[in-house]
Amino acid sequence: MTYVDGFVSAVPTANKEAYRRHAERVGAVFRDYGALSVVECWGDDVPEGDITSLHKAVLRKEHETICLSWVTWPDKQTRDEALMKVFTDPRMRAGQGGAPYDGKRLIRGGFEVLTTS
Repeated sequence: MTYVDGFVSAVPTANKEAYRRHAERVGAVFRDYGALSVVECWGDDVPEGDITSLHKAVLRKEHETICLSWVTWPDKQTRDEALMKVFTDPRMRAGQGGAPYDGKRLIRGGFEVLTTS
């Protein structure tokens, strides 16, 4: 059964192009280790809620944009076996500045797919 890793982050709006380049590089690494797809989305209609919101979840600061990403895998075993390889791949260190966002505020989770339409 397909497995999905999901991510929500706050990226400085001025870093949009750097984020796009980072996402393309990282996406290629994930695909090389078995990911079926890697999707990166730049928020343009993300409302702030009174009680909960993506803004509150990632502690978005002024001049940051919410980004939503997901990686699909054939199954959890493939994902589990790939992750150590992904994060030790030298291409993940390319660019030497690290990710163009605050990784401490990144939210991630792994999900078993229940249904698709």
